[in-house]
Amino acid sequence: MTSTEPYAERVYAGVLGKIIGVYLGRPVEGWPYPEIVSRFGQVDRFVNDELGAPLIVADDDISGTLAFARVVLDNPGRPVEPALVGDTWLNYIIEDRTILWWGGMGRSTEHTAYLNLRRGIPAPRSGSAAQNGSTLAEQIGAQIFSDAFGLMCPGDPERAVALTRAAASVSHDGDALDCAGLLAAMRALAFADSDLDRLLDAAVAFVGSPSVRALVDDVRAHCAPGQDWREIRRWVDDTYGYAAFPGPCHALPNLAMSLGALLGAGDDFHRSVMIASSVGFDTDSNAGTVGCLNGVRLGLDALRTGTADLRTPVADRLLVVTADGGECVSDAAREADRIVASARSLACQPPEAVRPRFAFAYRGSVQGFAGCPWLGHPEGPVQVGNANDDGGGDALRIRFTGAGSTAAHVSTPTFLDAEQAGGDFSTVASPSLYPGQTLTARLSAARDGVSVRPYVLCPEGAAARAVYGPSYDLGPTPRTVGWQIPRTGNLVPFRVGFAFTAAPGTSADARVHELDWGGAPESFEQSGVLLSSIWDTKPAALACWVSSAKNFEADFAATYSVSHPGPLGVVTTGTRDWTDYAVASRLSLSLHESAGLVVRSRGHRRFCAGILTGGDRLLLIRQHDGRRQVLAETPFAYERDRPYEVELRCRGPRLDLLVDGESRLVGEDPDVLGGGAGFLVERGAVAADGLRVRRLAPDL
Repeated sequence: MTSTEPYAERVYAGVLGKIIGVYLGRPVEGWPYPEIVSRFGQVDRFVNDELGAPLIVADDDISGTLAFARVVLDNPGRPVEPALVGDTWLNYIIEDRTILWWGGMGRSTEHTAYLNLRRGIPAPRSGSAAQNGSTLAEQIGAQIFSDAFGLMCPGDPERAVALTRAAASVSHDGDALDCAGLLAAMRALAFADSDLDRLLDAAVAFVGSPSVRALVDDVRAHCAPGQDWREIRRWVDDTYGYAAFPGPCHALPNLAMSLGALLGAGDDFHRSVMIASSVGFDTDSNAGTVGCLNGVRLGLDALRTGTADLRTPVADRLLVVTADGGECVSDAAREADRIVASARSLACQPPEAVRPRFAFAYRGSVQGFAGCPWLGHPEGPVQVGNANDDGGGDALRIRFTGAGSTAAHVSTPTFLDAEQAGGDFSTVASPSLYPGQTLTARLSAARDGVSVRPYVLCPEGAAARAVYGPSYDLGPTPRTVGWQIPRTGNLVPFRVGFAFTAAPGTSADARVHELDWGGAPESFEQSGVLLSSIWDTKPAALACWVSSAKNFEADFAATYSVSHPGPLGVVTTGTRDWTDYAVASRLSLSLHESAGLVVRSRGHRRFCAGILTGGDRLLLIRQHDGRRQVLAETPFAYERDRPYEVELRCRGPRLDLLVDGESRLVGEDPDVLGGGAGFLVERGAVAADGLRVRRLAPDL
């Protein structure tokens, strides 16, 4: 690695290029090519609105790419090997719900590999042709889930290929690994060389498969910049179409089409993702592959070219849908920072200082902020951008016309909007912001006379209710403001923002230099019976929970009912910011092997818990992938169906388990990491009345 800032911006451009490509191609994924042409001519703009679909939705190409890459930061100092990536799959994937296409054993490559892992077949055997046959092993997934590993290795194609092959071999083998390796090498090399021919010349050296080498040569001989993209598509389909290869979505046809889009577009980012999105095949995957490579290769400015603005509507927004729900609602800047941190970890370099959650550090980044879609402004649209586009330093820039006491609102998501519940992939998430947490922001205005109030939006039926903080006057000197989010009943906010006011007719210019929050809430609670009828077992208050338990529902007599027929039925809410806190609930147990409370969950196979077992014992445990360590235990005879007040505290390495107000167990967890809170039940059920989370002062 060399200079961090130019490298980091290229990573950001790669992540942004990836998600732009996915969102462009996603609405027409699976459409026959003639239907795409008949309806749209070419997909050179976001067509989701024309189809009545949201733009920002869950997608396997995004979630898989960014979730599986967490293996590096989750396991500092450990080599990235297939078995470790397999553990990452099991930690973050919720069966039949997150990340993958759940198409069935023997039909979906990734579903088959996941089931193999669950059965104890380790990677790389889990994805091998010897285990699953070459048809399944050579489908497209290897090349669409591996972008981040190439981004971690600027100028180091050997390492990029090795990481990519290790990660991809969890589910793939054969030609699919060579396709992924070729693209990984190109990404790594593109940090220093933008010439596509030279990238292909160098990257093909990492390909061992004669079939893949021949395909690369063939595409290069038949596709060139400026060529009619329809002719490129016709040639690829005639020569490498799906009909020539087994399985639902083979790697080779899609590699041919991705390379055809790259070569046919030359150095035009917009044209490259347009071609990949317009030609059929796996449109979102291929456009994402092309967009990521060209983002790195051509740089951030290239994303602004073209007849349609592809950057502003996206506004950096993305979803990473995993069992670590508090990390779901994210943006390209945060994910670029993770990849840069991963690169430093791989290079054995010390981590950089952690930026505020919203630092707007990349050129043009807005990190999800836009004129609030729920609260309009009578004086016309609110203009949102980044001051660094004009050389003004890193800050969100808000321009609006004053309307007296009527505010101009800007906001960003902290949880799922109602529209994001749709789509082909299940979307589960926890909020990134909770009642009881304190916002800290630094703001300014170009001139005196501008005021601001922080606010959050909370769901209220099909509408939204704004909850405002205090008002602050702004001027040219930045000032720091704070506000603790008040309790909002059993529901949680889904957007956070700022409401700006200025004198009527004034052209106002305000800046948000940074926005942050952290730590567990001072107090967060859900209580009471949430069930409103026997048909309403999933009321809105449960939306903030992520469950890998088979059944997680509102109960008739208690707040929650959690039931699971096997091991590791985990239900959590919260984020990685939650470090020192206590979680409490009133638990009633009947049939069960073990049940209790969870703290510091980072996925559903990495957490600590205090549990009561069917063998009349009380345990403090540490779950780390497939290994369970008992930190402390004691006999504890308890009555079935009698409610017990259970509290689990985590502060520094110390864990305390209390039952009915009495300390019963103390243990230590050497890994002091933050994570969410919730419930664990195994082979049975538990009724939980209420949940209370409260921040604890650090143990000095």
